[in-house]
Amino acid sequence: MESVEALVAHIQGLSGSADELAQLHGLLKQADGDALRAHSAGLLPFLSHLHPGAHSLGYLYLLDSFVSSSANLRAHAGGDLLVTVADFLTSCSADQIRMAPDKFLNVCRVLKNEVMQLNAPIRGIAPLRAAVRKIQTSSEQLTPLHAEYLMLCLLAKQYKAGLSVLEDDIFEVDQPKDLFLYCYYGAMIYIGLKKFRKALELLHNAVTAPMSSLNAITVEAYKKYVLVSLIQSGQVPSFPKYTSSTAQRNLKNHTQIYVDLSTCYGTGSYSDLETFIQSNAEAFQTDNNFGLVKQVLSSMYKRNIQRLTQTYLTLSLEDIASSVQLNTPKEAEMHVLRMIEDGEIHATINQKDGMVSFNEDPEQYKSSEMVEHIDSSIQRLMALSKKLTSIDQNISCDHAFLMKVQSGRERARFDYDDFDSVPHKYF
Repeated sequence: MESVEALVAHIQGLSGSADELAQLHGLLKQADGDALRAHSAGLLPFLSHLHPGAHSLGYLYLLDSFVSSSANLRAHAGGDLLVTVADFLTSCSADQIRMAPDKFLNVCRVLKNEVMQLNAPIRGIAPLRAAVRKIQTSSEQLTPLHAEYLMLCLLAKQYKAGLSVLEDDIFEVDQPKDLFLYCYYGAMIYIGLKKFRKALELLHNAVTAPMSSLNAITVEAYKKYVLVSLIQSGQVPSFPKYTSSTAQRNLKNHTQIYVDLSTCYGTGSYSDLETFIQSNAEAFQTDNNFGLVKQVLSSMYKRNIQRLTQTYLTLSLEDIASSVQLNTPKEAEMHVLRMIEDGEIHATINQKDGMVSFNEDPEQYKSSEMVEHIDSSIQRLMALSKKLTSIDQNISCDHAFLMKVQSGRERARFDYDDFDSVPHKYF
């Protein structure tokens, strides 16, 4: 390999046009590996001679070689290295770093690991958010960095920061593990924001995604899927038809305590549910789900009050407290008022006689806000339909897909011919 000084000079002189970058990339590949890593301890000062934006490809190779050495990381832990990496991730050229995506991903993971070791995950949020956008070829692409970024948002309890990537519509997935982790961490962020419906969508995707064998992420996702379903709607939906047979056969066997919790919840008895939770508290705590389980218990009051609205037009606060197993009419009043504020029931409370009148939904779907909401939903559905049609057409023309279909047809024809050749006496 040439000297590091000569390599830096090449980086400075060949970071302009596409042809120059291609030539530079060839030189960097030749220098990469043991030759460059032999000089890794002394690479950090050379980075000051390069601009992270103008010389991104060369800068990336040198930085990756430096951070790939555990000795270098130990020597510079918590120092200027984090600042250097963060500055590079926010300033680098997207076109250049995409020429060496594996090295870029490695540098990003080093940053994540370093901020976690420093117990300062918030320091990695802005750089990784920029890195996600740099490595993406479009906002519809799921990258390995999505899960890393969402993990830092969770650890730092910066849930709203996670929305910057969760609100994108994802259509391109390269690795199944990326999808499972994205759905799981994303659901946890929505749970932290009390957006249970959005959390359910992601957990549903993790549970129903194609899989040939069960994985730990799906098992943990299903546990939360049961809990969030109970909080949101009071019941756990059955598996849809497109769920893999692997998940349908095995998931409940690995999450039996949660299945039993759902069954107990369905009885409508607060005291029975409370007893069940107390007797299995250690298991829920081990799964780090005890907070959600307590919300499931709390939601039992709401669910039972909602059942009363389907039976009665008016009911006293005292009767409500008795029916849903609350201690006092005052507690019943607080629950009813909170549910009215959240739009979960439509009711009025007569303070004089303590009677609650349950009303029909007053929404007439005539307001300008509702019309705008409906129109926005229609436009989104039309765009989604157009996208799905395009994906279907691309798959139909995909060579690998066509070969697999053809192979399946030939196998089916072979099986049918064999069937015809079997003597009828065997039937």
